[in-house]
Amino acid sequence: MPVVSLPYKYLERLTGTDRKMIIERLPMIGCDIERVLEEQVDVEFFPDRVDLYSTEGVARAMRGFLGLETGEEKYLVAPPSLQFTVDENLKDIRPYLGSAVIRNISLDNEAIISLMGVQEALHWVVGRGRSKVAIGIHDLDKITPPFRYYGAPVTRSFVPLDFSEEMTLAEIMEKHPKGRDYAHIVAGKSVMPLIEDAKGNVLSFPPIINGELTRVTEKSRNLLLDVTGTDERAVMTAVKVITSALISAGGTCEAVLVNSKACPDLSPAERVISVAACNKLIGCNLSAKEMAEVLKKMRYGAEAAGSDTIRVNIPCYRADIMHDWDVFEDVAIGFGFDNLDTVLPRAPTLGCEHPVMVRSGLLREICCGLGYQEVMPFTLSSDTVMYINMQRSAHPGVLRVLHPISEDQTLVRTDILPLLLDLFRINKRRELPQKIFHVGDVVRELKTGQKIALSSTHPGADFSEAYATADAVCREMGLVYEVIESSDPAFIEGRRADIVVDGKVIGIFGEIHPAVLSAFDIDQPVSAIEIDLTLLP
Repeated sequence: MPVVSLPYKYLERLTGTDRKMIIERLPMIGCDIERVLEEQVDVEFFPDRVDLYSTEGVARAMRGFLGLETGEEKYLVAPPSLQFTVDENLKDIRPYLGSAVIRNISLDNEAIISLMGVQEALHWVVGRGRSKVAIGIHDLDKITPPFRYYGAPVTRSFVPLDFSEEMTLAEIMEKHPKGRDYAHIVAGKSVMPLIEDAKGNVLSFPPIINGELTRVTEKSRNLLLDVTGTDERAVMTAVKVITSALISAGGTCEAVLVNSKACPDLSPAERVISVAACNKLIGCNLSAKEMAEVLKKMRYGAEAAGSDTIRVNIPCYRADIMHDWDVFEDVAIGFGFDNLDTVLPRAPTLGCEHPVMVRSGLLREICCGLGYQEVMPFTLSSDTVMYINMQRSAHPGVLRVLHPISEDQTLVRTDILPLLLDLFRINKRRELPQKIFHVGDVVRELKTGQKIALSSTHPGADFSEAYATADAVCREMGLVYEVIESSDPAFIEGRRADIVVDGKVIGIFGEIHPAVLSAFDIDQPVSAIEIDLTLLP
C-alpha cells in the first residue's frame, strides 16, 4: 500500500482545522499513521480508497468526518471546447483515453507535490506499474488544441521531461531513467503511443514520460489531464479521482471531447439501501434519518426514502463501492467504531491451529531453508496467465467471476505455478537468481484446496535443479515417492516428471518450455515444481 505524505499547512488550509485534531482523528477513517514529522504526517490507506491518495481527498473526507462540511460535494463540468482524437492504430496497444481540463487553478509547491504524489500512487495501485493506466498532467496554456493520441514510429523525437535535448522514442526507452523503467510495457510494439497538439508539439509518450514543454509549475493556471491505458474502467477511475481532487484544490472542470464523446462524467451513482440490513450487520439501531446523517459525514448524498430505506448518491471518485455492504462499512466508520457496543461471543471457544495451516507453516519453513523467497500472488487471474501462456487446456471446474472489473481478473486460480511465472515477467529486470515459492488456496469444481509451487530462474536453471528441489521437499515432508515421465505441455519434453505417491500423481517438476517462457516474456531458463497438497495422504 502506498504511503501518502500530508503536509500540515496545506492540509490545515483545505480542512479548516488544526493538525492536532487531524492526527487524532485520521485513524478513525481507515488509515495507519506511519510517521509524524515536523512538516508532514505520512499515512497509509487501504488500496480500495484511491480517493484518499491526495491531500485534497483526505481533506474532503476529514471535513465530512469532523462535521465541518457534510453531504456530497457536487462537481460541475462545463461543456467541452477542446477535442481529442484516438487513432485506430492503438486498438491493440493502448486503446483507451480519458481527459479533462482544469481551469483557473492556483498551485503552490505543496499542491504540486500532492498532485505528483496522487499521480504516482494511482500509477501503482490502479495502473499496476503504469501497465494498465498512465497519467499525464500538462500546462494547457503552452499547447494548441485539438489533440491527437496515435501510434508513432520510434524515430519520432521530442524533449522529454527533465531533459534539455530532443530524443527519439527509441532513445528515450534506452537512455531516459523512466524509459529504462517502463519501456518493457510497450517494447516490441509496431508503433508507440504518443500525444501531440495541433502544431505537432508532443505532450506525452505514455506510459513512459511527459514532454518538458508542458511541465506544470506554480505559474500554471489551466491544466490538461490525459489518462491512457488498457482497461477503460481503470482509466476513468483515475480521471475521476484526479479531477475531483483538482476541483477541491480550487479549479473548475471543463469536459473534453474524446472521439466525439464528452469526458469526464462526474455525476454520482444512485443506490437504495436497507436500514434494517445495515443495522443488523454492524450492530447498531439507527433510524433512517440518523443513518442518512451518518452517510453525509462520509460525503455521500443521502436522504431517507421511507422507514427502512435510504436513497444514497455515491460520489464519482468512490470506485470501491460495488455492493450495499461497502456502504454499510462507511456507516460503521461514520457512526464510530468506538460507539458500537462491545458484545461477548455467545459461544466461547478455544482456538487452535488448523491442520492445513500447520502443514503450510512446515512447507514455508522447508522452502525458506532451501533458499526460496515467499511471494503472495493474487487469488484472481485470467485464462491468458493460467492456461494460454502455459499451453494447457482450461480446467473444466474453473470458477469464473460473473462480472469481472478487469480482463486480468476473470477467474479464481486453479494453479499456483502460472502466477509465479507472471511474477518473473514483472521482475525480469531484477538481479538473478530469483527463487520464489507460494503455498495457498486454489479452487476447482467449487472446492477449495491447497497447492504449493516453487520456481527458480537464472542461466543455470534446469531439470536437475528442479529434481533436487522436489526431492528435498518430499523428503522433508516424509513422503515416499516415485517419478514417472510427464506429458504436461508447460514443461520441456524429456525434462519433466510427475511425482507419484501411493499410486496417485500429486505433482510435477521440470524445466519450463521455451514457448511458455516466450509467452511470459521471460528471457532466462526456469525450473519449477508444483504439488497438489489435497492429494497428500
